[in-house]
Amino acid sequence: MWSLFSRTFPYEVQELLDNSSSIWKLHKGKKKVNIVDDKKLEHLITENALLEDNGEEVSVFICEGESATTLDLAKGSVKRLKTLKHPSVLKFIDSWESEKSVHLVTESVLPLLQWMSVSGKQLENSSVDLALAAWGLLQITQGLSFMNNDGKLSHNNINCSSVFVTQGGEWKIFGLEYTSTDPSYTPVKVLPQLSVYDPPEVHSNSKQKGHIWSSDMWGLGCLIWEVFNNKPLDQSVSLQQTSKIPKSLVPTYMELAGANPIARPNPKDILSKLRTRGIFFSNLPDKLNNIPEFINKNKILPALLTAHEFSNLGSVLLTPIFKIGQLLEANEYQTEIVPCVVKMFSSTDRATRLKLLQQIENLADHLDAKTVNDQIFQPLVTGFQDTNPTIREHTVKAVLFLAPKLNYNNLNVEVLKHFAKLQSRDDQGGIRTNTTVCLGKIASCLHPDTRQKCLVSAFTRAMRDHFPPARVAGVTALGATQQFYPLSDVASKILPALSHLTLDPEKTVRDCAFRVLKGFLGKLEKVSEDPSLKEVMEKEVATASFSLSSSPSSWSGWAVSIASKFYKGPAIQAKTQQEQKPNSDSALSATGMGSKNETSDSAASRKHDYSNNSWNEAKVNEKSNPKVSSVSKALENIDLLDNVGDGWGEDDEEWGCLEVMDLNINNSDMQPETNSNLSTTSSYGWGKSSSTSDDFPSLPLRTGYSKTNTSKLQTSNSNADSSWGTWDDASNIKVEKDFDSEPWNESRKQREEKKLQRQKEIEAKRAARGGPMKLGTRKF
Repeated sequence: MWSLFSRTFPYEVQELLDNSSSIWKLHKGKKKVNIVDDKKLEHLITENALLEDNGEEVSVFICEGESATTLDLAKGSVKRLKTLKHPSVLKFIDSWESEKSVHLVTESVLPLLQWMSVSGKQLENSSVDLALAAWGLLQITQGLSFMNNDGKLSHNNINCSSVFVTQGGEWKIFGLEYTSTDPSYTPVKVLPQLSVYDPPEVHSNSKQKGHIWSSDMWGLGCLIWEVFNNKPLDQSVSLQQTSKIPKSLVPTYMELAGANPIARPNPKDILSKLRTRGIFFSNLPDKLNNIPEFINKNKILPALLTAHEFSNLGSVLLTPIFKIGQLLEANEYQTEIVPCVVKMFSSTDRATRLKLLQQIENLADHLDAKTVNDQIFQPLVTGFQDTNPTIREHTVKAVLFLAPKLNYNNLNVEVLKHFAKLQSRDDQGGIRTNTTVCLGKIASCLHPDTRQKCLVSAFTRAMRDHFPPARVAGVTALGATQQFYPLSDVASKILPALSHLTLDPEKTVRDCAFRVLKGFLGKLEKVSEDPSLKEVMEKEVATASFSLSSSPSSWSGWAVSIASKFYKGPAIQAKTQQEQKPNSDSALSATGMGSKNETSDSAASRKHDYSNNSWNEAKVNEKSNPKVSSVSKALENIDLLDNVGDGWGEDDEEWGCLEVMDLNINNSDMQPETNSNLSTTSSYGWGKSSSTSDDFPSLPLRTGYSKTNTSKLQTSNSNADSSWGTWDDASNIKVEKDFDSEPWNESRKQREEKKLQRQKEIEAKRAARGGPMKLGTRKF
């Protein structure tokens, strides 16, 4: 008979485990492989599936005996277990019955008290043990609530011998031999040692009937006593000893162990009473430190991942998931956490996206380049355009950790396109500052051609920001990336830009500018003394710290600068336009910033930022002495155009934009003859003809004078020496003579008359309106 059993029972019965207070003998077991032929064996070995199938650990419950009553109880228990499916009820796998024995196969478990002893978790009121006990008792209470309220069943045998623990630390209910649907049923226990768990009403003559959960709640009280005393209950009187039970649990325990069956609470009410709503997941990260690692990895993490997939809990789950993820090996992290993270990046929930961005520093090490570029980058960049400033800020910071893994197009095109928009248009000074800081930190990851064309432009633009920390960030970034600039750019672009900040209103900006200036001047001085050092200092200019694939054949620059086109002299403009015309469309599409309307709007918004800062002083000075102020402005602008004619600001979107626009403060009487060889304003892609309204309404001192005077100044400038030594020479004297001429005096008188006339009109309208004047900026 046993020979037949060994062939038909597909599980190997191993060592016996102690479980004396039960009709079942518990054994360890393993699943066997049913090999029909050699080909199947060879296939299993080839597929490496033999060990997997044969290594599944199980538990085998065996009930043997001559008593038919015992076998009937065992068979009834197996039948009941097949119909009960709940996370807190022992999982049924297989069974085998004969005339003298019953075999039940379940998931691998240990008896509760034995598990506590083997795991060294004797409950001595330590924080770790209390957390384990609370979690286990919660699971048992949930299982009883399911049986009593949903299944309308009474277990009638709850104690430490009917509770088992899985490898993941889950507490499971078994011992279903005395389960009944009748609340008044009083089972007769086969084993005499189980009678100690009978509730008081069993031995009394009281006819008072309890609820269907009354006997199970008494059993739950006995289980609580056994868990915290770490031994089986010896007599019912011992239940009165509560010294080892946590004080917070004593009131509930006294209700469970009460003599009145009707007064014992429903397990559903116990769960509601002891559980604080809404704070479980928020408190979980701190509690994880007190939970053993194997439970965190094998039980809590799968439950959290399942909850995230099938619930709307969202961001509240991310913190515990990432905390447990730190316990995983690299391959486990790839299989468990990374797929979940990829899905969460596509979430529309802002809280979830913010949590991901805040954890990107820990995630980046576990993400490969293909996953970042193909699945994460596109959802990530939507954060650059989010209306929530916090999302935008953390998206910028996230690029710092992902930049080494981004391919050429994503980093050198897409990221820089969004950085340019944030740096020039974002209304949050902190975000503009962080964008500059991040760009400086990822400069080593950029392609050398990209660095040459975008870094100086981006950092000098930050140096003109009205937000002082942004200016400091621009100066600091230049110093931190000094090895990436040719010495020619240092002398012609960087030093002049830094020199302007030596007179900055903020001392912090001035100090930073002086410090970086000294550094760049030191490099130039060393090269001047020893020209052979130039090659050494410029060795990193064309060197890429990271190899980025998919590099396009050409790169058009960080952004298309309309302002730089406007600054160039006529000859240079014509030549540059002729050279760049074939590639203009590709350049615009590559950067994503070539829209005419977009560029003009960006320039207008940036000029609005600066109009409220450094230009206020100019307006006051002009009111006090219009002639001196206007002459001074004209001299400054002529000097600027001298440098522009030499290519100054070709890679800079805004350098000197405001000064150039102030050249329009002239009278129509002074308009020079139109130079037909010069291009009109509309030819530079402004999107509007020269007759349309002002593109920069926020600029101070704006008048309606013609723009053709700029052509005259550019034409006269082209004949002057553009070297640094000519800024205070003949060109200045020539301008002073022109401005002291009679037409200039006449134009000044006409301008003053128009101002007086306009003031009278405004006062007349105000008087007619009879109310207070609305707040606003007066435009001239």
